[in-house]
Amino acid sequence: MPKAVRRTFVLVTTPVALAALLGAAAPASTGSPGAGDPYFPLAGNGGYHVGHYDLTLRYDTGSGRLDGKAVLTARATERLTRFDLDFTGLTVTGLTVGKAKAGFRRSGQELVVTPQRALRKGERFTVTVTYQGKPAPVTDPDGSLDGWIATDDGAFVAGEPQGAMTWFPANNHPTDKSSYDFTITVPQGRTAVANGVLFSRRTVHGRTTFRWHQSEPMAAYLATATVGKFKVEQFTTGNGIRVYNAVDAREAAASAPVLKKLPSVLEWESKLFGPYPFRAAGSIVDHAHNVGYALETQSRPVYDRAPDLSTLVHENAHQWFGDSVSLTSWKDIWLNEGFATYTEWLYAEQHGGDSAQKTFDALYAKPASDGLWEFPPGNPGSGANIFGTPVYARGAMTLHALRTAVGDRAFFLILRAWASGHRYGHGTTAQFEHLAQRVSGKDLDGLFRTWLDTPGKPNRP
Repeated sequence: MPKAVRRTFVLVTTPVALAALLGAAAPASTGSPGAGDPYFPLAGNGGYHVGHYDLTLRYDTGSGRLDGKAVLTARATERLTRFDLDFTGLTVTGLTVGKAKAGFRRSGQELVVTPQRALRKGERFTVTVTYQGKPAPVTDPDGSLDGWIATDDGAFVAGEPQGAMTWFPANNHPTDKSSYDFTITVPQGRTAVANGVLFSRRTVHGRTTFRWHQSEPMAAYLATATVGKFKVEQFTTGNGIRVYNAVDAREAAASAPVLKKLPSVLEWESKLFGPYPFRAAGSIVDHAHNVGYALETQSRPVYDRAPDLSTLVHENAHQWFGDSVSLTSWKDIWLNEGFATYTEWLYAEQHGGDSAQKTFDALYAKPASDGLWEFPPGNPGSGANIFGTPVYARGAMTLHALRTAVGDRAFFLILRAWASGHRYGHGTTAQFEHLAQRVSGKDLDGLFRTWLDTPGKPNRP
């Protein structure tokens, strides 16, 4: 009789191993169409991180046509047979992943990409998208416009919270931060202003090309490519910060005395919060009064008109609180707006204006029926409320209540530690509360619960 053959049976325990054994393809893995934000469920995307955007844009101010090429350098955070980009409105004319053409389709604000082969977890890859069309802004839940907003001489480009996807394909949530290169070509006589440092400017055959580089990580909503007829001022501060101011001539007279204070404002804020976080600074002052707001575009805020000094202080405070230290959820936006508003109070207090206590008292005197108490700043409730008065003013009041409870020394240590400890990263309300308690050595749970999370007018601290 033949010898008995000993057979070993292997239990296959994973779908991938089973597929390999049976000769089948590995299971599909699809990046999620959103980053999981409760207020903007489709903002951002899952399955990858974008390390760098290289954006090449050509904008015709007469027709309003934008031709673009976006090269995204990314890393897969899971195995991907498909992934999404946030992109709306413009026509995609070509898309490759690596050097190979990829399949794509549109689904609302999602550009759904199917590469020819699956991307391995941890694999670095590039996505190149070419596109064209006439960009238009999106309407936010509060009724305001953001994104690419056409003006009479160019475009006012401000992306909070959703607008980046109107002019380039992106992983459009603050949790995904990247470096950027911009090459923007516009008609001669127009200036294109983006983030970071201007590398070059060249005019050929009636068109001028501007090259900008933003080296420090930036959330997509903070990118800009504002175009207009601007008067430009450039200089370097004593601390080596490269300042670039671009001002519409119609706003120049009103802007000049305020912008002159920018270096001293940055120096003052640096003493409070720690070193300025970027290589570049400046201002973009457009003539776009139909927009109705300014935005802390990283390294160079954009204003729809000549700013007053309080607005300049506010938007540049965001370079620390909101830009360098970014949100993980739009629900926590008081960490941006409450901090920038309280910086206005501190500036006034230290420059001959009302004390922060006087400003707090005037607000607290408002009746319980006032809109200031409509919702708690730590829980605005929806995307329609993230720019509401409670986020700004009651958010600032929360910080003043904290300052009153812990004293000036601990309070300013907390602000500096927050800015330095989360520099170029992210922070949450829970992390800030923990930091405040650790630095002060006090139990602050009740204070934060009352001021951030409790509906209605709080009891006076």
